[in-house]
Formats: sequence, structure tokens, C-alpha cells
Amino acid sequence: MLESRIIAAQSDDKYIERMRFEGEMLSDVDIERIEYESVQFIQCQFSKCDFSKTSFYNSVFDNCNFANCIFMDSYWKGSKILTCKGDGSNFSKSHMKETSLADDSLRYADFSSSVLENCTIHDCNFTEAFLSEIRLKKPTLKAVNFTGADFIKTLLKGIDLSDCIIDGITVSDTRNELRRAIVNAGQAIELAARLLGIKIV
Repeated sequence: MLESRIIAAQSDDKYIERMRFEGEMLSDVDIERIEYESVQFIQCQFSKCDFSKTSFYNSVFDNCNFANCIFMDSYWKGSKILTCKGDGSNFSKSHMKETSLADDSLRYADFSSSVLENCTIHDCNFTEAFLSEIRLKKPTLKAVNFTGADFIKTLLKGIDLSDCIIDGITVSDTRNELRRAIVNAGQAIELAARLLGIKIV
């Protein structure tokens, strides 16, 4: 049903609204430039699908798998990504506004050069993700795992990372990214020790 609806949208107005897709499986499908309004994707599996330049308004991905899919230049507003697997996915140059991510696995995902505005991110795994040159505007971060993530040229001024795991994150030699970031005492000690080349025993 989903694939036929996508094909119809591509040949018509590139618009899908107020629909629910559950248990769908798509592989190697080009889903570019389609606009979704109030659409729900429940337990759907996407393999090697291209969502480039797609827009999602008030839409939901719930318990879906879109690992290694492409979402470059996508736009999200008022949407939710819940309990999804998106390891290795490409969200570079995307814009997320007032969107919630919760209980998601986004290991090795690429969010470089994206904008996250008034987004809420809870209990997500961004281990070794590419988060370089991101613009963060008033995010709410809770229990996010950023272990080994690349934050080069992402300014963290005023961003509260105190409830997150930031072990081994990558920043530039100037460490400008970390200036005035909000961290807890343990994180501060770990960061200072690493940046100074000190080993804590």
C-alpha cells in the first residue's frame, strides 16, 4: 500500500496526508521530494531507501527501521521519531524543528551541517555519529549517548550536556566547540584531563 501510494504521489502532487502505514517493507525505493502531513509509519522496515528532500509535518515514525537510508536535505516540523533504528542513516543538511527523538539508535548516523531547532532528544544512542557543523537551537537533551561523536565546528555554547554521555567526543584543536557548554563535574574532569593529556587512575 505504501509503495503504490508513493508512486501515485510522485506522478501527481508529491503529497501524502492523514494516512497510517503499519508493517510495511520497502527496499531500494526512491521516495525523494514527497511531503508528508500527519502520516504515521508504524513498525515499517526501510532498506536502502532515499528520502532526500522529503518533508514531514506532524508525522510519526514509531518502532521503524531505516538504518542506512538517506534523509539528506529533509525537513521535519512537529514530528516524532520513536524507538527507531537508524544506524548509519544520512540526515546531513536536514532541518528539524519542534521534533522529538526518543529511544532511537542512530549510531554512525550523519547529521552534519543540519539545523536542530527546539528539538527534544531523550534516551537516544548517537555513538560515533557525525554531528559536525550542526546548528543547535534550544535543544532538550536527556540521557543521550554521544560516545565518540564528531562535534567539529558545532558550537555547544549554552547547550546542557550534563545528563548525556560525551566520552571521547571529537572537537577541533582550538576546543571552541566546548566553550561555555554546560557539563557536570565528572564530565568537566574527564574533558580537562583528556584535553591536557592526563590519565586519571
